Amino acid sequence: MPAVRIAMVKLKELLRLKFDCKLSHRQIARALGISKGAVGKYVVLAQQSSVDWAVACALEELELQARLGSAPAPLPPALAAPDWSWVHQELKRKGVTLTLLWEEYRESSNGPAYRYSRFCELYARWRANLKRSMRQVHRAGEKLFIDYAGQTVPVINQQTGEVRFAQIFVAALGASNYSFACATWTQTTADWLAALAKALAFIGGVTELIVPDNARALIGDANRYEPMPNRSACEFAAHYGTVILPARPHRPRDKAKVEFAVQLVERWVLARLRHRQFFSLEELNRAITDLLVELNERAFKKLPGSRSSAFEALDQPALKPLPTSPYQYAEWRRARANIDYHLEIEHHYYSVPHALCRETIDVRLSATTLECFHRTRRIAVHPRSHVRGGYSTIAEHMPAAHRAHREWSPGRLLTWAASVGVHTRDLVRALLQSKPHPEQGYRACLGLMRLGNDYGRERLEAACQRALAIGAPRYKSVAAILKAGLDRAAPPASNTSLELSLPLHQNVRGSTYYH
Repeated sequence: MPAVRIAMVKLKELLRLKFDCKLSHRQIARALGISKGAVGKYVVLAQQSSVDWAVACALEELELQARLGSAPAPLPPALAAPDWSWVHQELKRKGVTLTLLWEEYRESSNGPAYRYSRFCELYARWRANLKRSMRQVHRAGEKLFIDYAGQTVPVINQQTGEVRFAQIFVAALGASNYSFACATWTQTTADWLAALAKALAFIGGVTELIVPDNARALIGDANRYEPMPNRSACEFAAHYGTVILPARPHRPRDKAKVEFAVQLVERWVLARLRHRQFFSLEELNRAITDLLVELNERAFKKLPGSRSSAFEALDQPALKPLPTSPYQYAEWRRARANIDYHLEIEHHYYSVPHALCRETIDVRLSATTLECFHRTRRIAVHPRSHVRGGYSTIAEHMPAAHRAHREWSPGRLLTWAASVGVHTRDLVRALLQSKPHPEQGYRACLGLMRLGNDYGRERLEAACQRALAIGAPRYKSVAAILKAGLDRAAPPASNTSLELSLPLHQNVRGSTYYH
């Protein structure tokens, strides 16, 4: 498989997880939803090309793909697969070991056979698919399990009396069972990640893995075999230098630690708060924090010490340090650039380079900025605006003709008209003032400029004088006068100099009648 076959976003993430997070090939394959063989292939390509994470981080996606574009090593010949059900049954016999079965398998196979380590690995994977319960052993600082409790807590609005139910987020460390809880209003992506950031601040470090369930707010594709975190969750993981590795769907035993922690929080924290009334989320979180100290100090029933002492002895020394800069939540969306090279986000329009009209754009929304990406390359940055129907346009995104049209203003048009003559200036002013908005008269004024280029400034000035004299200050009138050559004729007499001889009659009224 050549290097260009893998998704551009996944390629950098694969190298980060391998060289920066030090994960195994199996963990990377599961986190990215690709095969373990593909992971090994790209790691080998990176090592052959002398590309580590520091080099990959500085390269653009296309440059990185070019660096890793060498042909991969040929695939080994197909190996004979053992009968795993037979292996499983033979192991139940007294004295039978995997080493003995591997030697028998190797002798009986007609072609190339698996090596012993691979043989054991494949058997362990096959056995894991059996419906059995296995006691998990968690290394210190390895996993943080997270989930939301099913129980909620009512919060009363003092001004309106409205009752709103807060959601309870729970996290637990794998080795020490050290637990954390906090309240959020919802279970949206922003609340999940904000609560997770608080959990990491509470334990004072970062674990190698974060294990949630397949919540839609975190997992973009909750596939049974290849669940993938969404882009906001992946950004969070990259910021903290960790990996979000969701548990298998409908497998609560995969995250038994947090299931038990949820039960503890409901019994020893929420149950004690059931008679209290809370009037803000902050007040509820203060009460939860106070009870968390007591929960983590409670002595184990069958083990020495408590969650706090186990945390100090096991997890705390093994945690990676927190990043120096705080995490800023950003939401990812997809939008299509319209023919006017603007895309619509929350009823506001933001420009992108005009060459990307009708292209699909990835949009990253933070609290203050909006970033646009096309094929992982950032193409535009705008301050975020909440003006409905408004436009945020960068001049460099416009075609040259549009940019030139935008540069015209009423003042600039009047300056040009005055340079032609007094009558041209008066006619341009009349055009601008006759429209509800001055920009509606721009086209007519630009048309006058074209007439000046075609017929000359002197004839344009004479045509404007004639159009004003006959009371027709319009572009079409000036164009018709120039086309007919009437600008060379004597100007018509002013209406005020015409004396109409009318007979005196009671039905003839003068102009003063209407005043």
